Amino acid sequence: MTENNTAIVLAAGQGKRMQSKIQKQFLEIQGYPVLYYSLRCFQKSPLIGNIILVTGEEMVSYCKEEIVDKYGFTKVTNVIAGGKERYDSVYAGLCACSEIPCDYVFIHDGARPFITEEMLERGLERTRKTGACVLGMPSKDTVKLADKNAFVESTPERNYVWTVQTPQIFLYSLIKTAHDKIRRKDMSNITDDAMVIEQETGVKVALAKGSYQNIKITTPEDLWIAEAFLRSEKM
Repeated sequence: MTENNTAIVLAAGQGKRMQSKIQKQFLEIQGYPVLYYSLRCFQKSPLIGNIILVTGEEMVSYCKEEIVDKYGFTKVTNVIAGGKERYDSVYAGLCACSEIPCDYVFIHDGARPFITEEMLERGLERTRKTGACVLGMPSKDTVKLADKNAFVESTPERNYVWTVQTPQIFLYSLIKTAHDKIRRKDMSNITDDAMVIEQETGVKVALAKGSYQNIKITTPEDLWIAEAFLRSEKM
């Protein structure tokens, strides 16, 4: 039986830490906007049937003309306006999925340009078994948990600490129902979609390896690192 899988790509962030008038997802790396690279991966992937691009209301036309049409991303079936917070943008994308057949949904930050087909395959394989999976990598560093006064409260064992990435992959019916429920509550502490599953369902979220190169472009230094990654690929 053929799966119907959709990628929701989030490109509505303001990127204040980038210290640029241009939103981080539209800054260029090697002549292409950051957003281009993740859309290209989903466009090429046989796992993905549709892409929903969620951006700021004022950028909808720009994304349609200067990214989707310009680069021939034919799988992008919708370019829609997001909301004030990340979880609002995710919900807008999930609601748009209801208009098309959708079995599994890949929720991805458009500011993470270095996803690969192998990552998508690993994540989907685990999601098929569990209903929910996030990509991530074991932490290279020792992590300290702090108290409200910035003193060390505890040190979790590093073997069990992962830094979480995107895409985060879910059975569509599961993540949509969880988002419907949590929107009736305080969502101020919600920072990713795995937390929605953790709080609103009894489903345990699986982990699958992403890549240490699957960085999120957040600060000017990240652009330098991204340039270095792309140069090394061409050598």
